[in-house]
Amino acid sequence: MTNKRSVVDYYSSLGTRYGYKYILGGTKHFGLYREGYSRWNFTESMRRMEDRLAAEVDLPEGSKLLDAGCGVGDVARHLARYYGYEVVGIDVLDFNIAEARERARSSHLSSRTHFELMSYDDLAYDNKSFDGVYTMETLVHAQDAELVLGNFSSVLKPGGRLVLFEYAHSAQLSARERISLSRVNGLASMPSFQRFELGVLDDLVSRAGFVDICRTDITQQMEPMFRSFAQMARLPYLVSRIVGKPNLFVNAMSAAEMWKMRGVLHYCIYTATKPSS
Repeated sequence: MTNKRSVVDYYSSLGTRYGYKYILGGTKHFGLYREGYSRWNFTESMRRMEDRLAAEVDLPEGSKLLDAGCGVGDVARHLARYYGYEVVGIDVLDFNIAEARERARSSHLSSRTHFELMSYDDLAYDNKSFDGVYTMETLVHAQDAELVLGNFSSVLKPGGRLVLFEYAHSAQLSARERISLSRVNGLASMPSFQRFELGVLDDLVSRAGFVDICRTDITQQMEPMFRSFAQMARLPYLVSRIVGKPNLFVNAMSAAEMWKMRGVLHYCIYTATKPSS
């Protein structure tokens, strides 16, 4: 089974599909928190994370961006509406693309957002097509992160901006933590997360030819949502263990197990530039 197939299977499962729909409105990324904000207001926190993305992209209005793993297009629409970008979103899930197009139409953003069924393993765009490329927690799903980063470099214009919001983990893990991480990554189809010890993605971005590489750890600012997910997961995960099927609710299991590992997990922003020559 290719990793693309396993990613599709994971996001197509009823628990994953409807969990995201009813808890996060279909959006599939963490939120950003500041002191005094309710950790249960997921919508506002996700919009703040998208504002942080725009700040990291830091390109002029009208710039053309590739959203690699766009989901239902919430991030793309936010960047188009509030920052004036033209955003092309790609995703391997046909129902995500259909929903993204419908949401763009109903919000009158179809002229500035475009969505295509496509994998970042095989980008069907000309070289030097985009001013910026970003991912929001999707590169962890790549089977071959080197290939994907090379593709991003190819479609970026010289001087183009790369921004990755991705998970990482410490190199020093206990035996139990390694087993839990492997189990979660297998069930949620995140083979690159298994590889992404702190420093690994920085090195991969450098080897792909990017320069001015910077990593910013914002784990503490997303942890309130992480904590909320873990609390919500307690009951379904307990029930699944009682009935002898601990993987029955994959996301509940993931939230509960990853919360136990919170001291060694990281949420990082990586930025880099394609050389001008």
